[in-house]
Amino acid sequence: MTTELQTAARGAEVRRRTKETDVRVRLSLDGTGRSQVSTGVAFLDHMLELFARHGLFDLEVECRGDLHIDDHHSVEDIAITLGQALAEALGDKAGISRYGEATVPMDEALCRSVIDLSGRFYLVYAVETRRQMIGNFSVELAEHFWRSLAEAARCNLHIDCLRGRNTHHILEGTFKATARALRKAVERDPRVTGVPSTKGTL
Repeated sequence: MTTELQTAARGAEVRRRTKETDVRVRLSLDGTGRSQVSTGVAFLDHMLELFARHGLFDLEVECRGDLHIDDHHSVEDIAITLGQALAEALGDKAGISRYGEATVPMDEALCRSVIDLSGRFYLVYAVETRRQMIGNFSVELAEHFWRSLAEAARCNLHIDCLRGRNTHHILEGTFKATARALRKAVERDPRVTGVPSTKGTL
């Protein structure tokens, strides 16, 4: 018998407006991987599209930011807004698996992501890259993106590049691995009653 908990759609729409950016994110955790992304940062668009595809999330992201300065504010605020949408879509986290792990190859790169939807923020990012820019995306902001997302979503996130040389491959591998790890973590487990924590809350 299918329960209401198992069939209820889990999604959120969040808007973040500052003097630097105007961001809108719409997220469905129980989607099919559809995406519509427009951030003004082409490489980030690509990463978010494959994040949706590999996580099986339906995702819409729109951002108008001060790219005439640089990409920092846009990347940061998109990550914050996406993290807030994730937290809102998860609700009280009843019935979820909570933990997820994925290791993904991307040509010569091998990347791993492990996540705990614990309600507590922590990031470990062990990724070395060679290039400073990919298009108009500052490579150093990849770590900042995940830090901002993890803090807003209140999760524990570990991302590693086990090996790799090409910066594009490495970053793509980390986005795919994190999407797949998150996909596992948000999955409903019919054996889980309530919140998967001895504390009774996450």
